[in-house]
Amino acid sequence: MFTELLGQHFVHTALMAGAVVAVTSGAIGTFVVTRGASFAVHAVSELGFTGAAGALVLGIDPVVGMMAGSLLVGGVLGLLSLRGRERDSAIGAVLAFGLGIGVLFLSLYQGYATEATNLLFGSIVGVSERQLLVLAAVAAIVLAGIAAAYRPLLFSSIDPEVAEARGVPLRALSVLTFLLLALTTAEAIQVVGVLLVLTLVITPAAAAQRLTANPATAILLSIVIALVATEGGILLSLQQPWPTSFFISTISFAAYLGARMRTWSS
Repeated sequence: MFTELLGQHFVHTALMAGAVVAVTSGAIGTFVVTRGASFAVHAVSELGFTGAAGALVLGIDPVVGMMAGSLLVGGVLGLLSLRGRERDSAIGAVLAFGLGIGVLFLSLYQGYATEATNLLFGSIVGVSERQLLVLAAVAAIVLAGIAAAYRPLLFSSIDPEVAEARGVPLRALSVLTFLLLALTTAEAIQVVGVLLVLTLVITPAAAAQRLTANPATAILLSIVIALVATEGGILLSLQQPWPTSFFISTISFAAYLGARMRTWSS
């Protein structure tokens, strides 16, 4: 059964889509964790769902609405959450308002909201070739953005006060970080869903930073952990018919626990 499924085209598509999302999530997650902005991932994913609900009301593809909603929220959070002490309150305020709008959209939609509710849990095996191309294009944009602004992004994430004193444009970099995060989150939602997006964006990066203090090595480790979790989760779901997102989150969490145990024992 496992061997037969492994030869199916939809499985190959799922594995490629999972790899694309894992690389992107592992890369941007390191900057998000370093900034202490993990809560923002939750807000962007939840309000991406609000965008999907709004798209249903307008009669357009909910994935397009999710992308638009995530980018809008990412841009707003980038402008509002410049300082660490303001970050949580700004994210909380935007999240609460956005969820209220989402509830309104769902109440206005008269049809079946299956397409939107599927985004809550993700459906990696349902990714089409067209969606795979979109995921690859989004990943290319995110990785190009990180590569182009790598040094100032890293500097402003590690020590924003010193970076500001040296003339680094913190607000512009904050907006860039949250926009790249929004694109990544909208990608990851299609794999693990809104409710588990933290497992690909935050958990691998948090585990990697437990294992090394070198930023470049942490990015590579974060990508590797996200890749192992995603590909391993897809393969395990072929053997055992449980939700793919369960396996992905379990492997990712196991890596985090392993990293913490290694820290405790050293």
